Amino acid sequence: MSFSSRVKDELSRQVSTARHCQIAEIAAIISLCGRVQISEEERYCIRIHTENVAVARKYFTLLKKTFNINTDISIRRSAYLKKNQVYTVIIGAHEDALRVLKATKLLKSDGDIAENMELVGNVVIQQPCCRRAFIRGAFLASGSISAPEKFYHFEIVCSTEAKAKQLQEIIGSFDLDAKIVLRKKYYVVYIKEGSQIVDILNVMEAHQSLMELENVRILKEMRNSVNRQVNCETANINKTVSAAVKQMEDIEYIRDKYGFDHLPRNLREAAEARLLMPEATLKELGDAMNPPVGKSGINHRLRKLGALAEKLRENRLQNEEENYDKKDSDD
Repeated sequence: MSFSSRVKDELSRQVSTARHCQIAEIAAIISLCGRVQISEEERYCIRIHTENVAVARKYFTLLKKTFNINTDISIRRSAYLKKNQVYTVIIGAHEDALRVLKATKLLKSDGDIAENMELVGNVVIQQPCCRRAFIRGAFLASGSISAPEKFYHFEIVCSTEAKAKQLQEIIGSFDLDAKIVLRKKYYVVYIKEGSQIVDILNVMEAHQSLMELENVRILKEMRNSVNRQVNCETANINKTVSAAVKQMEDIEYIRDKYGFDHLPRNLREAAEARLLMPEATLKELGDAMNPPVGKSGINHRLRKLGALAEKLRENRLQNEEENYDKKDSDD
């Protein structure tokens, strides 16, 4: 079972005790995955579709508890994914359908059904607990969440921009920054920040899933922290080794081309110490001096040796060029 399915399974087992919260959750479900059919005799019928059996069971339970109405459930194969089944919860009785639509505020003031089927006004979601229930119902209806081991992504798909903006506003009431993107013909309300996905799971009261995601986040952060530390230490080691190799090359060049006897005592000691301890750190080299020298002091001496080696190389190159020019003129 995917992480998204586990979240929905957890949410499907939660039924609010307050009737107003139950109505808010039903309103979200019908708005995002429901269809209202009107016969020629102007008789209403509500059909709610889902591919998740746990979610279908939640719809059935909510309608029974909230309105004490009987619903039918039909099952058919998905036209697009033949392995999946589509569950349809049907409110077939006109009076029951009308009662549900009125309670969920999915009717216009004149009694007509809003084409977009977004909430009319905000009576259903005035209280924070009802807004939590609405977001929970919206996620059950058309939401998904990625496996946190891979990446962080939470989304709810809406059929119209009006529904998406309404949902974005409701999520925003909990200080969460949800964004909207147009994907083909649908408007997707999404959150990509890991900490905010944790927060919205808390808003929906998916506490088990929240703990699972937090555990994954902690492991990922620890792993990233260790990797950063290892990379930093590796970079420092590479930098130290490269510097030591360059220092050895410079000192050997000075020894072969100039000799240590011409060096000041402090530079000669530093050069000899580096040749004896090619892998030593600056601190270890400084401690080997008599008397001991700090890191900055030994680093200063090695820099002077490097500058001297560069100067000797430049002088040698200049002499070679002068000799070459003189030879050409003699010829």
